[in-house]
Amino acid sequence: MDETIGLVLEIWRQPSADEPGRFVSYDMPNVSTHMSFLEMLDVLNNRLEAAGEEPIVFEHDCREGICGSCGFMVNGKAHGGTPRATICQVHMREFKDGQKLTLEPFRAQAFPVVKDLMVDRKAFDRIYQAGGYISIRTGAAPDANSIAVNKEDADRAFDAAGCIGCGACVAACPNASAMLFTGAKITHLGLLPQGQPERYTRAENMVTQMDSEGFGHCTNIGACSNSCPKGISLDVIAQMNRDYYMSQLKSRKT
Repeated sequence: MDETIGLVLEIWRQPSADEPGRFVSYDMPNVSTHMSFLEMLDVLNNRLEAAGEEPIVFEHDCREGICGSCGFMVNGKAHGGTPRATICQVHMREFKDGQKLTLEPFRAQAFPVVKDLMVDRKAFDRIYQAGGYISIRTGAAPDANSIAVNKEDADRAFDAAGCIGCGACVAACPNASAMLFTGAKITHLGLLPQGQPERYTRAENMVTQMDSEGFGHCTNIGACSNSCPKGISLDVIAQMNRDYYMSQLKSRKT
């Protein structure tokens, strides 16, 4: 049986990055509990367009929790606060009839608002580009696969590689730190044999770029890991700090 609930949505509406924004209230009656959160917003946007109003802008792509582009805050929690889930994986059965939901974009200096719930996360791309890849020639796939990888290192690298770059860690952190994201990218390459030749220069370049983007510093609160839809561990921050420290020692020796 298709159950329905009624909701009140307080949604941040901002025409552009250069214009002020404000919260606008929308009544949403008869919301199917089988809908995903984004499907519910699609229904609202269809209603707004039919009335000649501007639809709400929000990012999305895969709607399967893979791409991470769908992130925004629901009642102050990144992706709505459901453990190990992006907002596209959240269903309306998790909310109560008559509940008020406040939707707003990720708030961080390094994530400027583009429009409504959509933010510019190109800062993450620049951190990637600063060193988040392996440029050493590793041969074709069979050659690369012939390199033995320690099981523990392989598991840790695989877990770190699960980061989808959604930005929930930044939004949840009171300091708007990107150390969980950057640590995950440094860790998953730095633990593999193919990543060793550039391991420490990569860490130095990525941390330097992260700092230049205006992200805050980590104070070990742990909100980043708790809000991460892929459950990235705080261990990657410790790994990043170790690799960055080693990069500074090696720079002094040269």
